[in-house]
Amino acid sequence: MLFRLAFAFVSMAALLVHPHDAVSQDLLRYVDLSSPEMSTSEMTRTEVDALLKAAPQGPGDQRSADLEGKRLSHLDLSGLDFSGSNLRLARLNRTNLKGARFDRAILNQAWLIDADLTEASLVKASLLSTQMQRAKLGGADLSGARITGDLSGASLIGAKLAGADLSADMRNQSMGLMRGVLKSADLRNANLSGANLSRTNLEFAKLQNANLANCNLNHAYLAGADLSNANLAGADFTETDLESTLLPSAAALAEARNLDKARNLNLARRPP
Repeated sequence: MLFRLAFAFVSMAALLVHPHDAVSQDLLRYVDLSSPEMSTSEMTRTEVDALLKAAPQGPGDQRSADLEGKRLSHLDLSGLDFSGSNLRLARLNRTNLKGARFDRAILNQAWLIDADLTEASLVKASLLSTQMQRAKLGGADLSGARITGDLSGASLIGAKLAGADLSADMRNQSMGLMRGVLKSADLRNANLSGANLSRTNLEFAKLQNANLANCNLNHAYLAGADLSNANLAGADFTETDLESTLLPSAAALAEARNLDKARNLNLARRPP
């Protein structure tokens, strides 16, 4: 119980205060990712697969397995179906989850550092305070997901985040501001159309050719981000921080909303 409480505190505290702070990285220095708790598994792939298939069926024949707090790091769980399952506080560091399904799954406060989720499906998944630094999510589908996790340095090339909600949780700030963190993440060619990115940290993010149509970027932090050739049609830039941001063409900017209300627009970089 004490272990779970400690890691719950770290995973929540890693996403606190203002986007400018590197709180997550600082706190992770005190977490030994090579320790057995963070780098080993208490189950085999066969056992995980059997548990998933034996889980009770819910509405619509949806199975929901309980894997809360399980150590599943460094396993090959590619292609398995975790849809609707509870993986709160689970540890899946460096786990192979290629093509796995996590639709509507609960991954709150889970650890997926360096995990491989290439082409995985996380449609409408819950990723609150989830640690996903450097995770591989190329081509993954996170449409409609709720994310206040840390995806710093993650690869989301061609990922689908249409309608995803990475905005700050303004209702519960007892421990600080919880929000999506995509610092230095690779979002080239990603589809973020209609996503709520309010107050999201996108510092130094690669957003070349990304689809940001109709995104809510209110108060988002885009300092140093690269928006080359991004689709900004209908994107709302109210109070968005654009310091040192590489902007797309004038034609693309003309389709954005409230660009005149962005912060540090005069410090943004224009395309050559």
